[in-house]
Amino acid sequence: MKKLFITALLLGTFSLGYAQSDYYNDYRRSVTDVNWQTVVSDLLLSATQANEINALNNRYNDYDGWNRVYSNQPDRWSTDRYSELERIMGRDKYTKFKTKYYKGKNPVAVYNSNKNNDKRYKHMNKKAKAHKVYKTKGNKR
Repeated sequence: MKKLFITALLLGTFSLGYAQSDYYNDYRRSVTDVNWQTVVSDLLLSATQANEINALNNRYNDYDGWNRVYSNQPDRWSTDRYSELERIMGRDKYTKFKTKYYKGKNPVAVYNSNKNNDKRYKHMNKKAKAHKVYKTKGNKR
C-alpha cells in the first residue's frame, strides 16, 4: 500500500511538472512568435512603450523564474501578460494588435486551442468526410 501511494504521488508530481512546462512553452511562444519590432513600428508606439514591451518580454527568461510566479496557477500567465500589453499599448492599439496577429481572437484562446489540436487524429477528418452517406428522396428500400 505504501509503494502504491508513493508511486501515485510521484506520478502526480511529474504530470503537474509536465503540464506547467506546457504552459511555459506557450508563454515563450507568445514572446518569440511575434516580431515585436514590427509591432512597435506598425502601431507607431512610443520609445517608452517599446521599452516597456521589451521589459515585459524579458521578464521571465527561464522556467524557474516563471515557475516561482505561476506555480500555483500556471494558466494565469496569459491573462497577466495580455492585460499588461493592453495597458502598455492602450485599448485601440491593442485591438489592432489582436486583429493583426491573432485574427481578432483573444490571445488566450489562441494558445488554449492549440492544446486541443492533437495532430495524431487530424487524418480522421478526411476519412469521416469521405464516408458520409447522403439520403435521397427516391432511395427507399
